[in-house]
Amino acid sequence: MPRININGIEQEVTEEQLQQYKVTDAEEFELSMSRLRSERNSKLAETDYLALSDQTLSADMNTYRQNLRDITNGLTTVEEVNAVVFPTKPEA
Repeated sequence: MPRININGIEQEVTEEQLQQYKVTDAEEFELSMSRLRSERNSKLAETDYLALSDQTLSADMNTYRQNLRDITNGLTTVEEVNAVVFPTKPEA
């Protein structure tokens, strides 16, 4: 019978119970995308002040921010999400 560790206590579980703890591929993909979007949103927030109406956004910064917004486009697997490389932030 399979065993799992819950809060430091090892317990025997049935196969049916074990299935409740398994993450599906779709769930794993959504979790990966959520983490990626969170990091992307943080990077966008770091430069939001530059995009205000009283600021002039450089072409490099505009491209950087667009690349961040587009970073999730076309990703279909956890491996693709994990392989994402964020663009380098240009000087403000």
